[in-house]
Amino acid sequence: MTTTSTGLTAPFALARYRDGSAVRLGLVAGETLRPLSAADLGAADLNSFLADADWDRLAALVGTGDALPLAEVVLTAPVAPRQVLQTGANYRQHVIELVAAGLTQNTDRTPEEARAFASSMMDERKANGEPYFFIGLPACVVGDDVPLVLPGYSDVHDWELELAVVIGREAFRVSRDEAMDHVAGYTIVNDVTTRDLVFRKDMKEIGTDWYRSKNAPGFLPAGPFLVPAPFVDGGDVTVHLELNGQVMQDSSTADLLFDIPALVSGASQTMPLLPGDILLTGSPAGNGQHWRRFLRDGDVMAGSISGLGTQVVRCVAETEAGR
Repeated sequence: MTTTSTGLTAPFALARYRDGSAVRLGLVAGETLRPLSAADLGAADLNSFLADADWDRLAALVGTGDALPLAEVVLTAPVAPRQVLQTGANYRQHVIELVAAGLTQNTDRTPEEARAFASSMMDERKANGEPYFFIGLPACVVGDDVPLVLPGYSDVHDWELELAVVIGREAFRVSRDEAMDHVAGYTIVNDVTTRDLVFRKDMKEIGTDWYRSKNAPGFLPAGPFLVPAPFVDGGDVTVHLELNGQVMQDSSTADLLFDIPALVSGASQTMPLLPGDILLTGSPAGNGQHWRRFLRDGDVMAGSISGLGTQVVRCVAETEAGR
């Protein structure tokens, strides 16, 4: 498979695009987008198709029908999830660095001793622990055609580029061995976070406040494409984010503490995962908190994952956005 200027290596992918006030589904192949009807899908809508994704059906449509130049189409979020699940502390090296930093600040351990201790903790967690999940609001999922409005109540809005699993067939209490049968594909999501709202200040015993820190409008820019699972090795793709052209994140999902089967299985134990839902797999090192540099008016984030394309998110201050 060859890579096109879209960053896709797959022979085709799905995308949603704007057609006046409507949002429609299209089949992306090379530099073109072919509009898809319900008859083309063999299903009423995208989520219904993903429930029993027939990728061969779509493969047969590549090169047929009237196609639009992709460069002339406004893409939006490629998914319309009913549920969004997010994974915390899931990149091994990232968590080791965080734990080791805390240990060196609060004990007399040397940096080497702290890293060795943190590494053993992560090995134990991977062997006997469980993934850490929380939920996001589907209304926060937007395309990169929508500017990211930085709420005026904080100056510490941060980026977290992540590989997102798109659920296909409903998954409820599935095993790790069964989990990949319920993965339809993958997309890119930037899990934007307001750092000073993560922990409650009025009652520290409550702990984290993911609702306020992660669920402002537009805080889950997604896409641009939904790439079918058969074309992606989700266990070894590069997650790369540049801020105004400067590399901030550059890692591989090979460093995930809990891999994709473990995440899908773990998340499905509590609530059924529905077709079209997205499960974020965690963010690697290189967030703004690490760099001590947070998002500002005029910033441009280019987030790419190998084989899945690139999303370009433009940041605007809340006052500049007219809010």
